[in-house]
Amino acid sequence: MSDLLSVENVSVEFGSSAVVSEVSFSLATGEVLAVVGESGSGKTVTAMSLLGLLPSSASVSGKAVLAGRDLYSLSPAELREVRGNEAGMVFQEPMSALNPVFTIGSQIVEAVRVHRSCTRAEARARALELLRLVGLPEERFKAFPHEMSGGQLQRVVIAIAVANEPSLLIADEPTTALDVTVQAEILGLLRDLRDRLGVAILLITHDMGVVAELADRVVVMNAGRVVETGAVRDVFQAPREEYTRTLLDSVVSLDSRVLPARPAPEPVLRLSDVSVSYGGFRAVSDVSLEIGRGEVLGLVGESGSGKSSIAGAITGLVRYTGRLTVAGQEASALRRADRGRIGLVFQDPQSSLNPRATIAKSVAQPLVLHTSLRGKDLAAKVDSLLDAVQLASSLRDRYPHELSGGQRQRVGIARAIALDPDLLIADEPTSALDVTVQARVLDLFRSLQRDLRFACLFISHDLAVVQHLADRVAVLHEGRIVEEGASVFAAPQDPYTQRLLASALTVSV
Repeated sequence: MSDLLSVENVSVEFGSSAVVSEVSFSLATGEVLAVVGESGSGKTVTAMSLLGLLPSSASVSGKAVLAGRDLYSLSPAELREVRGNEAGMVFQEPMSALNPVFTIGSQIVEAVRVHRSCTRAEARARALELLRLVGLPEERFKAFPHEMSGGQLQRVVIAIAVANEPSLLIADEPTTALDVTVQAEILGLLRDLRDRLGVAILLITHDMGVVAELADRVVVMNAGRVVETGAVRDVFQAPREEYTRTLLDSVVSLDSRVLPARPAPEPVLRLSDVSVSYGGFRAVSDVSLEIGRGEVLGLVGESGSGKSSIAGAITGLVRYTGRLTVAGQEASALRRADRGRIGLVFQDPQSSLNPRATIAKSVAQPLVLHTSLRGKDLAAKVDSLLDAVQLASSLRDRYPHELSGGQRQRVGIARAIALDPDLLIADEPTSALDVTVQARVLDLFRSLQRDLRFACLFISHDLAVVQHLADRVAVLHEGRIVEEGASVFAAPQDPYTQRLLASALTVSV
């Protein structure tokens, strides 16, 4: 196969800081090349540089030849012709990539008309064809982004990216934060597009399971440099570099073991026939479960299954019917002073931390609201919390944007445990982290849970992570618990659970 894209000695600098140094790789027509590495390794910066999507402060050198033309030598007008025409881009977060005030159909039509001389009727017909291509019903043409699920939105972004039949598709973390069944569908769609349209795919990801499932070759980056490249099978089975081995060893894998049995502890959280409705739609139906002190219950299920609605009911953010108690108190009756019994770790620490507050202020916030600690006593408590999550106290005066993703998540955990909660709710706390950072955060989480003995509701779409942490697992489907226990992964009984497990990716090749 001839090379469609050839990247030669590409370097990127921001001011005097080199972010990417002399990166080289090639991509053939119809091939999938995965670029992997930790956060900050330079993989996304390299991909963004190809289409001129870096800020003006970036300085790029080297060559990136696409179908015979050096992308770095093109004028802004010529580069606009390339974007969306010869090269399409699939972004990590589809909700941010789509305009919330326009319908899905109008945004696909716009992508078509920008590069094609056609009537609005012809563009509309092409948009409907694209919806069918990515497996969405034509009725979605008139829908707005907020009316669709994450998986459906990612299909729309892919439809826009391939609207003008590009020869190159750049996919930046296209399945991050999607549940396992939707992830499998998106990967199947990308594979189908490659086979049917012959499009070459440059895949940026931290998910080694996605690499094993989709890619032909892999490029491993570390600190802005390529440290290893080769066929996926060769690199995964016999990595030459220590860094590559570290990445692969950090992958949390799903297996069929039974979770270890332990005595039933004193219940901290108890739900009895809890239901949650939004207008006429019932999101949660008659859910009953318990979590004991020192126990981790993993809650899994597809997007829209009701996981976040249950978390909202527990924290008092969503109205519910039935009985729900935390440490013996009805959740709906908890006063503000009692809210400290529940800690929260969010999926995205970047958006959950105040960008204008220092790390110390963010961690201190619950202490200021719920305790009388002030001055030196407050500062000492904040330092002890930072130490507990293995963050140096020298970081206390930094702002969230000055920390890595893993460091920000540690700040979120420190804030969540500040009041020594009876119950901790962790909502997808590692889904956006690369494998090595994820492994460290999971080790930290397990250590804190063992020492502080809080009950934990761990919500995740990553079944391997849940198996790694949880004592028991509850499977939620269409608002109902369909299966629960310690043997869910070893001997799933419900067809839905079996389908979830069958959709989970592994790094075997």
